[in-house]
Amino acid sequence: MLDPSTHAVRGDLADVRLASLVFAPHYAAPLQCVATRAVPLQSTRDSASAPLAAIAVGDRFEVLELAGGNAWGVAPDHGLVGYVDRTALDVAAAA
Repeated sequence: MLDPSTHAVRGDLADVRLASLVFAPHYAAPLQCVATRAVPLQSTRDSASAPLAAIAVGDRFEVLELAGGNAWGVAPDHGLVGYVDRTALDVAAAA
């Protein structure tokens, strides 16, 4: 069983990079983004939930789902999965 706080897997969606490890009804490929302002990484969509980490300006965030005002995905610099305010992200420039 994968830990959903460190592996992007929920009952309805999983990171496509985990397809060989877990079954999900839907898979998503990560959209590489960067934080344009400091924002907390939350464990749930609820902005009142305790933050898991602080995402700093320039930190990477791999978006797997955009819903409402939130982006769900992976903060690879922190090794955590969670939700951030989608307005704090911009698509990363191609390398």
